[in-house]
Amino acid sequence: MSALTTTTYLAAEDDGFHAPSLADFFPPAILFEDTIFEFNRVNLVQLIMTIAVAAFFIVAFRNPKVVPRGMQNLGELAVNFVQTQIIDTIMGVGGRRYLPYLVTLFFFILAMNIAGVIPFLNLAGTSVVAIPMMFAIVTWVVFNAAGIRKHGFGSYLRLNLFPPGVPKPIYVLLTPIEFLSTFILRPVTLTIRLLANMMAGHLMLVLFFSGATYLLLDAEWLLKPFGLGAAAMGFFITAFEILVAVLQAYIFTLLTALYIAGAESESH
Repeated sequence: MSALTTTTYLAAEDDGFHAPSLADFFPPAILFEDTIFEFNRVNLVQLIMTIAVAAFFIVAFRNPKVVPRGMQNLGELAVNFVQTQIIDTIMGVGGRRYLPYLVTLFFFILAMNIAGVIPFLNLAGTSVVAIPMMFAIVTWVVFNAAGIRKHGFGSYLRLNLFPPGVPKPIYVLLTPIEFLSTFILRPVTLTIRLLANMMAGHLMLVLFFSGATYLLLDAEWLLKPFGLGAAAMGFFITAFEILVAVLQAYIFTLLTALYIAGAESESH
């Protein structure tokens, strides 16, 4: 029997340890319970991080100087990162007209993700489906609008659904696949990728830290050494979650840039 299994078994007997579950993502209401305006801990985290991101950029650029310093330096570094590492690399200089959206996308998702390892918040705002789905839908609208504006509605559909150079009989199989891939699956995969990573990270953190707390404070003395291992794993997962938070924001923004560039491309 593993240490974790033993811990869970013993905890079940004395009600001292509870493994994390999906219930963590549905906390009780803080305000307006059982109404469409219900406000819970997840919403509070989302609100705090939204205000934090907005405040950062407002302070950074409220009075810009030719020679930046202080917060303006950080703000320009943030914007330049998205511009040089995503837009210029994927879309070229012409893609800079999408800079406001892509900067907002990257740093809003990053802030929501990083909330999962911030003390007293400890829950990513992207660990419930609403935020990932919202940005996936907005991205879907943006890249399709970009393609329609560039090619016109009919030509855009034709380029995506009937790629040139393909034998006509193949369209019977290819067109439904292209339709599903471009217009249905893209927002779904964007949503699921971000949501699943943030949910998994939260569950792992809760599992190791709550397990460590129980083992060190309440378990039999033979099990206490396993608490140190659980705590060490908790700190390792925390560092890993910071990396995942940045990586998932980057991947989401990078794919958005790729979808926009593909929509505006003359060939598909």
